[in-house]
Amino acid sequence: MSDFKSVQIERTVSAPPSLVWQMWTDPAHFAQWYGPMGATIPVSELDLRVGGARKVCMEMETPNGPMQMWFVGEVEEIVENERFVYTEAMADADGNVMSPADMGMPEGAPSNTQVVVELTEVDGGTKMVMTHVGVPADSPGAQGWGMALDKLEAHISA
Repeated sequence: MSDFKSVQIERTVSAPPSLVWQMWTDPAHFAQWYGPMGATIPVSELDLRVGGARKVCMEMETPNGPMQMWFVGEVEEIVENERFVYTEAMADADGNVMSPADMGMPEGAPSNTQVVVELTEVDGGTKMVMTHVGVPADSPGAQGWGMALDKLEAHISA
């Protein structure tokens, strides 16, 4: 996966690493902030163990009506309150992985990507670095991550 472009976003949030960790690893919290502005997350499932499964549904209103995007993946690494790594692939509602071509993605786009979340305690908060390997920094997916992390910060502040 490392030969494809990546988006990396760094934020410092006013919360301890343990709270930021919960935002990523507790499905109820994750559903409150994930996705771009206007998106809702009706399904957020996570088996928090190495090899555990993830399944997420993101819903959005579009000019053509409601749209759902499903994502599945597997947890690859857990270092509590410090590092969380999982794979992600677009899927149908039954969890069957869809090819990039089926999803209208550019040629050469990987069917599986990898999300790496690194948390470091800093004065008064947590430095969070999110890297999504396989999602180019100039893509709509990268813009969505920026909005999602804005929502994460707002959720923590609420």
